[in-house]
Amino acid sequence: MGLNTTPRLRPPHVPAAVAALILCALWAESLRADLPSDSERGPQVATLAVPASKHWVWINDFVFPHMSDGLAYLVDGDSGRYLGTLSTGYGFARVVLPRDGKLIYSPETYFARGTRGKRTDVVTLYDPATLKATGEIPIPPKRSSNLPMMANQVLTDDDRFLLIYNFNPAQSVTVVDTQLRKFVREIETPGCALIYPTGPRSFFSVCGDGSLSLVDLDDSGAARQKRTQPLFDLAADPVTEKAVRIGRIWYFVSFAGRIYPLEAGPERAVMGPPWWLTTEAERKADWRPGGIQQLAVNSQKSLLYAIMHRGGVETHKAPGKDVWVFDVSTRQRTQQFTLKKPATSIQLSSDAQPLLYGIFIDGTDLDIYDAASGKLLRSVDHIGTSPTIMVTP
Repeated sequence: MGLNTTPRLRPPHVPAAVAALILCALWAESLRADLPSDSERGPQVATLAVPASKHWVWINDFVFPHMSDGLAYLVDGDSGRYLGTLSTGYGFARVVLPRDGKLIYSPETYFARGTRGKRTDVVTLYDPATLKATGEIPIPPKRSSNLPMMANQVLTDDDRFLLIYNFNPAQSVTVVDTQLRKFVREIETPGCALIYPTGPRSFFSVCGDGSLSLVDLDDSGAARQKRTQPLFDLAADPVTEKAVRIGRIWYFVSFAGRIYPLEAGPERAVMGPPWWLTTEAERKADWRPGGIQQLAVNSQKSLLYAIMHRGGVETHKAPGKDVWVFDVSTRQRTQQFTLKKPATSIQLSSDAQPLLYGIFIDGTDLDIYDAASGKLLRSVDHIGTSPTIMVTP
């Protein structure tokens, strides 16, 4: 038999979109051929270590392009490995981590029609091992959805009460009992904003005239409130709300770069002597702190880290590539280093050999540094859409 010399017919033209669908179907079928079916071994669920590693970090994403679906990403700082994601609803601020690491709290907002309709606010409880939602605590639909900041929602120092700042536009604090897992009351804080814990059952809010509202809670969550005299001169040297805490002292920073150390408890608050992050020459050169989460602390060594940049007073939220480190006991700068990329937020891990994390709200990369030397250890690409603040165990 001779060779068949009949010419082969060319296949009819296949549109590119159809061809792509065919290829995707063939690829999926090849994967199914290689994977065991659920009937062979059942659904597989990965689990994470509990309690979490001190070098894990939550990157909270406000997702400005589509705010109805906030997200929180968990990354291992030692390996750069992405570990999981939580879907956290509209106008998301951040996850809240109790000290025992056995649960994740996430105050969340939802609308019946996605972006409209009846509003529902809840605190969602997530299992830290599987990242699955295990329950919800309904709360009043008043949770503030301002630009995310740490003081929007916090735990009391004994982890008994979860406190959530409300603004609608009346100001108040929602109190959730974490033992009973229910909303217990709302505390009115007229003219006073945000929440800064000061003890097992106490916190303060900062008021518009520079005074503080000191709040002390009993076992039922009932509040006893006391107003101080003005402690900040907000007209002469306005401070940001981005304070950090070491022990009993909260460190507030002004737009100009002056640190105000505030020691507060349920009965009284005392402002220590303010001090500058900058020298007079540096202030003349317009050096100042900036960013969304512009300060971080190493509590074990009493070190304060600040994102610094050059610009006018209106740039107090601008990113920076320089990080300056200060010993708060001596009020002296001990170190400074330059980041790989500009950052609007920094955070430290809470262990004896901390990592420093940096993100930029207009970027999607997480940079991880050795906090002691400032050496870049690794970068993790494509984390989120508009990452804002970071939380570490």
